[in-house]
Amino acid sequence: MASLKALKIRIGSVKSTQKITKAMKMVAAAKLRRAQEAAEAGRPYAERLEKVVASLASKVTVSESSPKLLAGTGKDQVHLFVVATSDKGLAGAFNTNIARLARRRAQELIAQGKTVKFYTIGRKGRAVLRRLYPNDQLHAIEPGDLGKLGFDDAQGYAQDIIDRFEDGQFDVAHLFYSNFKSVLTQEPTEQQLIPVAIPEVSADAQTGGAAVEYEPDEEEILADLLPRNVAIQLFRAMRENAASEQGSKMTAMDNATRNAGDLIKRLEIQYNRTRQAAITTELVEIISGAEAL
Repeated sequence: MASLKALKIRIGSVKSTQKITKAMKMVAAAKLRRAQEAAEAGRPYAERLEKVVASLASKVTVSESSPKLLAGTGKDQVHLFVVATSDKGLAGAFNTNIARLARRRAQELIAQGKTVKFYTIGRKGRAVLRRLYPNDQLHAIEPGDLGKLGFDDAQGYAQDIIDRFEDGQFDVAHLFYSNFKSVLTQEPTEQQLIPVAIPEVSADAQTGGAAVEYEPDEEEILADLLPRNVAIQLFRAMRENAASEQGSKMTAMDNATRNAGDLIKRLEIQYNRTRQAAITTELVEIISGAEAL
């Protein structure tokens, strides 16, 4: 049985930890509001641009003159997984869920005889994937605070990925991130970045039955929009991750604070029982000594 001094020290230690987790929860709650507003503000543009690019791509007959981001390499042997996580932990299962989805998809593709390479944005995702796939790491970035990343950062990451694609380092790129739903729900998401995913939609459904003429032509528009779309989707993923990280961290710190409170109650009960037992033992010894005299 632990001594009274040891129990008292442990109670003090848990109380200090509880203060820290409570403060971290409040900080996460403050950051969450800004991150959520930023994520929600960027969604309409990113979703609309993705639909416009997909609609234009569906009207283009792929040829040698088509933009490479549209036509692809003609193969799908080498897949690049762009796994976006955070640099910091203490965020519940936020980073783990993204890495788990990427790992599961990698196993599926490897089972089909494909080659999978990883381009990680975030220290936590890199740590997990480097341990499992040490020889398949193409590049790693430590972005720092996700809430402070701007479009220029996303544009730089996108240009690096596009340059690697044009150099023939991979055939298909997939983006993995966490889609923010609510404080309690963050959904790991996979999205094909390169080449652009073309949905199977009829021409009438796309144009409403109207004849549409483009000036300049579709391929020229796509040549400008496709690199921008890669950057926008990366920027969206980072904003969604920023909100998801703070939501998950807020929930994790709330649970930690509650658990610390429960532990303090149990330790205080144990402390009081131990103290009471010690007092009872001393009284028995005094009474026994008095009777012996």
